[in-house]
Amino acid sequence: MATMAQAIRMALHYGEENLGVTDVFGEDVGPPLGGVFTASQGLKTAWNSPLDERGIIGTALGLALAGQRPVCEIQFGDYIFNTIDLLKIVGNTHWSCIGQFEVPLVCMTIVGAGIHGSIYHSHSFESVAAHIPGWKIVLPSTPIDAYGLMISAIKDPNPVMFLYPKALIRVKGEQRIPGEPDEKILKRMIDAPTGPTLAHIEQARVDWKPEWPSGLTDYQVPFSKANIVQEGTDITVVTYARHVFMARQAAAQLKESDGVSVEIVDLRTLYPWDRETVMNSIRKTGRVLVLNEDTPVCNFGEHILREIITECFYELHARPRLLAGADVPGVGLHEILELASIPQVQNIVDEIRGICAEEP
Repeated sequence: MATMAQAIRMALHYGEENLGVTDVFGEDVGPPLGGVFTASQGLKTAWNSPLDERGIIGTALGLALAGQRPVCEIQFGDYIFNTIDLLKIVGNTHWSCIGQFEVPLVCMTIVGAGIHGSIYHSHSFESVAAHIPGWKIVLPSTPIDAYGLMISAIKDPNPVMFLYPKALIRVKGEQRIPGEPDEKILKRMIDAPTGPTLAHIEQARVDWKPEWPSGLTDYQVPFSKANIVQEGTDITVVTYARHVFMARQAAAQLKESDGVSVEIVDLRTLYPWDRETVMNSIRKTGRVLVLNEDTPVCNFGEHILREIITECFYELHARPRLLAGADVPGVGLHEILELASIPQVQNIVDEIRGICAEEP
């Protein structure tokens, strides 16, 4: 099965061959690296920008308004904060011109902890992004969803923020992407040769060309459609990205030890999010935990909790809770500090036990 990096790469290739993608660019996005996480290796439209995040967003906006269909990348989500004013302009352009101009661009950036990246390579961004009107925001947890959401993002006539989790970039999927060959064949076809140093990599890739799978399709995951990862009857966990997998581990542990049946909802799209699926799940279980790794103050999960209380207050059997990252300025470099900064499986187990112990 493909990894998330391979899935994004194949979706971008399909986009430049079939959906009109004209430029895939950002810091180290073009050859020889093809992105620091290899999500743009081998793409014919990929090129390297200067180390200038504001320039990247501004260029993408200009290309989109000129009739192109760019996909820009901010190398790490931590680096995107100095572009907020430009992101606001990108988001409000279609609205402010009364729909006369479309802005068909995708901005992709990798977010979250999980690689011991410390304070400059571990931030989440979804809560901030959700406060910038005019953007659709996606954050997949699986390779097949990454592929399908990228295709939907490319096709959309207005800006899409494609966030993807660092901790899952090398994790193989459990479902095959339509047109994806066997994983060993896929690696041989589209993974560029590597080496111990940048010089070795550059030399190895002088004549390298990818051999793209011929059966790739425009498989899409629609925006605003959550995925019920597993069904349950006692409590709903609303989450996304890496914590989908942690929630599954916690649910398996609770099923065995406590007999608790956990329903897990993977939002996939954060804006606009799938209220109907979430509310229907909560009406069934009567209990809910919202789970993510962003810092807790003004966390996007707080918005979800507000909506849940408004829509399902009289159907709740216990107070809804948010389990988020620690309220600290950054994620520490040492593994102990990183683990303490982000909700872990045992934290999820403890929180669910607490919610289920509350009497209606």
